[in-house]
This record gives sequence, structure tokens and C-alpha cells, in this order.
Amino acid sequence: MRLLLSALARTPLPLLYAYGRAVDFFIFHVFRWRREQVATDIALAFPEKSPGERAAILRDSYRNVADVVMETIWSFGASAQALKRRVHFDNHEIIDRAVAAKQSVVLLAPHFCNWEWLLGAGAVTFNLPIDAVYQTVRLKSIDAYLREKRGRFGGQPIPREDFIYELMNRAGTPRGYALIADQTPRRGDKKHWTRMLNRDTAFFLGAEKIARFLDAPVLYVDMRRVRRGYYKVRFVPLAEPPHALREERRDYSPVMEGFARNLEHAVRDSPADWLWLQKRWKYPKSAPT
Repeated sequence: MRLLLSALARTPLPLLYAYGRAVDFFIFHVFRWRREQVATDIALAFPEKSPGERAAILRDSYRNVADVVMETIWSFGASAQALKRRVHFDNHEIIDRAVAAKQSVVLLAPHFCNWEWLLGAGAVTFNLPIDAVYQTVRLKSIDAYLREKRGRFGGQPIPREDFIYELMNRAGTPRGYALIADQTPRRGDKKHWTRMLNRDTAFFLGAEKIARFLDAPVLYVDMRRVRRGYYKVRFVPLAEPPHALREERRDYSPVMEGFARNLEHAVRDSPADWLWLQKRWKYPKSAPT
């Protein structure tokens, strides 16, 4: 598998897009992977849209996933400058100010557009080490390959289970801590509940504790597609230090509420750019006791 990925990483992106169309055809038409679930989620999120409009979102979302996979493979062999030309940061001065103040930054991003390019593009753009929390792959050789390629421009992928240790170990060094924050918490975890896309939606808690521990600002990473293979990024402040101490609630986070509102706006603006395949709503909200 490593040899195959290494060979594909040297393939021109237009050719990889062609391969992606073949993958998309089999996933969407032949295997119909999660099509019923995705179609239901889109229908519940956009009841005001016509069946034809919802079908277009469904179809485009699968095509976009195939593009993201191929773009990610291409980036494993791309130069720093080639990647930098494809991801433009609109208001990079927010990060520059943190660097000048020798301050860490907490970056919260969703599975939107090409989230895989954010670590590499950020590493070659900003004079700030960036650590990205990720879920390990079961096959150790592939996991090692992905960590190597994702971190080759200076970014540092951190396995989710090692994050607290690494956070404590590196707290004295200003850096960016990037988390993909739209994943569903496990049923037994503490979580923030809110209404998003017409449904009760759960988000992980903890970003505010991290920000208070680091005395760091929290930013929503708003990535948008300019055209195929090109993106722009804007940082939206969610919280700034000094962070007020407050009584913790098990089920509410102002930071994650702000994250949810920004994500909902992005999804409504460009529905097919979100990763609907991630099976976002896995369980209902329990009734209060």
C-alpha cells in the first residue's frame, strides 16, 4: 500500500482527478456506500429544497470526497510552494499577531472542503509549529506513512490518545493546536448539544479548557472552495484571552456553540463541500432527567 501511495503521489493532479472519477463511480453507483443515510441527512437538513436540488447536493458531495482523496494523495508528493499556491489564507494577520506575542492558538476546523491540506498549507505559511490531532489508522505501516507525509512541512500530527500528554509536554512553546471538531462524541462522553441543520447535534467539549490552559485564542477555520483544487481560508475568532473562569456545565460550551453556528453557515452556503459521509448523527439526544 505504501508503494502504491508513493507512486500515486508522483502522479499529476489532473490524472489523479480522472482516477477519482472512477472511484466515485463505483462508490456512488455500484456499492452505493451510505447513500441512503446521506440522502436522509440532506433531506432533513434542507426540507425547503426540491428533490432535484437535494439529489444534486448528494451527487456533488460524493464527487467532492473523491477529489479530496486525490488532492490529499497528490499533496504527499507536492512541493511546499505548490501547496501554498493552492491554499490562500485571507486574514493571516491573526496568526501573525499570535506569533509576535509568543502565544499559542487553538484552531477548530470541520470536515469541510479539503481539511487535509490545512496542516501542510498552514505549516508552510506561518512561522508557528502546528500540531494536529488525528485518529490513528489500524495498519501501523500506513499510519506511519500518513504521519510522515502530513508532517513533512513542519506540521506535527498527534494521535488522539497522546494529545493530553503532548499538550502538557509542549505547553511552554508557542504553537498551533489544530482539531477537527465536527466529529460525533461517543455516547458516554460529555458533550455540547445544540440545534444544527434542523437536528439535535452533539459536539465534543474541551476546547475551552485547552484555551484556558494555554491562555490562547480559539479560532474557527473557515475553508471555502475557490475552484477545483484551490481554496481560501479565513479565521473567525471564537474566544480570546483572558478567558473568564466560569462554572462548568456538562452540556454547554460557548466556544462549540460558536463553532456550530459557523459550520452551519458554511454548510448552508455550500452543502456539497461538507463530509456528509461521516455519519454525523449517530444517536438522539437523551431527554433531560
